[in-house]
Amino acid sequence: MAGAALAAGAFCVLTGLGGCGKKDGTGVYAQPLVVDVFDSVANYQGIQPGWYAKIVKDKFNMDLNIIAPNVAGGGNTLYEVRSAAGDLGDLVISNGDQDTVQDMVDAGLLLNMEPYLKDKELMRQYGDAIRRVNGDITPEGIYVIPSELSQNPPSVPQESLEPTFGPYLRWDLYGQLGYPAIHTLEDLLPVLRDMQEMEPLAENGKKTYAFSFFKDWDGNMMTAAKQPCCFYGYDEFGFGLEKADGSDFQSIIDGDSLYVRTLKFFFDANQMGLVDPQSVTQNYGDVVQKYKEGQILFSPWPWMAQTEYNTLAHKEAGKGFMLADIGDMKIYSNGCNRNGNRKLVVGIGVQAKDPERLAAFIDWLYSPDGISSSGVQSSAGTAGPRGLSWDYDKEGEPYLTEFGIQALLDGNMDVPQEWGGGSWSEGISRLNFMPVSPCEKDGGGHPYAYALWDSVAEMTDTALDRDWKEHMGAGNVREFLTENGRILVSAGCDFISPPESSETGTLREQCRNVIQKYSWEMVFAKDEEEFYALLWQMQEEAASLGYWEVYAVDEENARMYREARKKALEEYKDDRGK
Repeated sequence: MAGAALAAGAFCVLTGLGGCGKKDGTGVYAQPLVVDVFDSVANYQGIQPGWYAKIVKDKFNMDLNIIAPNVAGGGNTLYEVRSAAGDLGDLVISNGDQDTVQDMVDAGLLLNMEPYLKDKELMRQYGDAIRRVNGDITPEGIYVIPSELSQNPPSVPQESLEPTFGPYLRWDLYGQLGYPAIHTLEDLLPVLRDMQEMEPLAENGKKTYAFSFFKDWDGNMMTAAKQPCCFYGYDEFGFGLEKADGSDFQSIIDGDSLYVRTLKFFFDANQMGLVDPQSVTQNYGDVVQKYKEGQILFSPWPWMAQTEYNTLAHKEAGKGFMLADIGDMKIYSNGCNRNGNRKLVVGIGVQAKDPERLAAFIDWLYSPDGISSSGVQSSAGTAGPRGLSWDYDKEGEPYLTEFGIQALLDGNMDVPQEWGGGSWSEGISRLNFMPVSPCEKDGGGHPYAYALWDSVAEMTDTALDRDWKEHMGAGNVREFLTENGRILVSAGCDFISPPESSETGTLREQCRNVIQKYSWEMVFAKDEEEFYALLWQMQEEAASLGYWEVYAVDEENARMYREARKKALEEYKDDRGK
């Protein structure tokens, strides 16, 4: 079967790249095509539904069948099984680390897209960046396209008005408490306890909790415990935490590390009854639903809590999630990257049935229409398809239609049949792939992120927004963080860790399993004595399995990462000076 697929792919190349994906006389692809999309960051599995599916169907006569490790369970297992079969998928969305891409190329899993992309607008617009990202891959070619491409300086945060990370809580309950000062991370706990006592049950009658976790995204560490580290300017880098300005790098298992501090923070929270006991068994979708129902009072991500709970009705009633100020926080922000984000890339599988059509689809993803339609996942995202949820006025300024106001600001709407039917939220792209940074602008100079439009800023002046602005003394979150020194930008660059040896990879896998296991057990330990006993066990077991050998590799890579960020800033200044 694999040989037949390869032969078919070769036949397409020999016949001029067009025979297997020919359009009919009207410019429409004649043959329907079901495309298997192996998507390492998707939180949905199955056929893409709704309005996004209709756009893809109308343009390319394709259905997207999403294969999601996050949903199937055990991302590495699913990857290994499909790799062993020689077919990850027709489209592949995955980590773009050099060793990951090189391994996929060596295993014959990724197609060289260069012949299919050579005349595409994508290459005219972003060709230099794409060639740089693929420059280290052998044999020479274009195997992956990076996400979040940008034209902005590396020192500019790539987010729109809201950061990627931050302490977001139910602002209405916080206000009812009198906006108590929060000087440190630990000061959040008594505030959240009082908020929970004020609203012990959600509108659906179920118990409220400050925190609710899931394991879907765990990797080198417990993802939930990593998030508060980002409030202090750190993000994960292998088994370390790298500070955005390059001034510090720390081992996550050290007793005085920020990671262990956050584990203790969540342990204390659980002792206070603030952690959802279903955290150990639930998945991402379960947590999303709980935000929607008002069962969770805190979020480390605005794009999750605000998207699900901050409907226009809630906000006009003064209810919703907004950023709180922790006195010593400096929130980590990724700077814009002219070479894109190599941590998430898209490519075409070598056994794809119609690579020419898939290349056209990728080209569309990076077009203004594709960007607007594909990036609707969060409140910091794009506005969807023009003509349905937004349009330009007579002066050429973007605005939300009446439908768009209800769909994007009030949470949901039924979509007209001519646009695919179903509900708005069901039809949002399930690829979870952002082609360009949210702060990027279209050809008319307007941000793709609708939250940055003047017309939207004027209409989102709700009771919740007014109260937050009055208390925080700022017009929006980005302004508050910038003017109060509460943000730390990691300069955007195209550094990627060099391929690690198979020995290091094996050691890393052993250690990460130990770290995940004990991290969860520490959060749910019965008392402090058990918490610290588990910490000691984690440190001892990880060390015995080669943790420090792997950490030394991460430490050296972090040093090179710092140099790359410094170089990116210098190169941008040099380019501007020319």
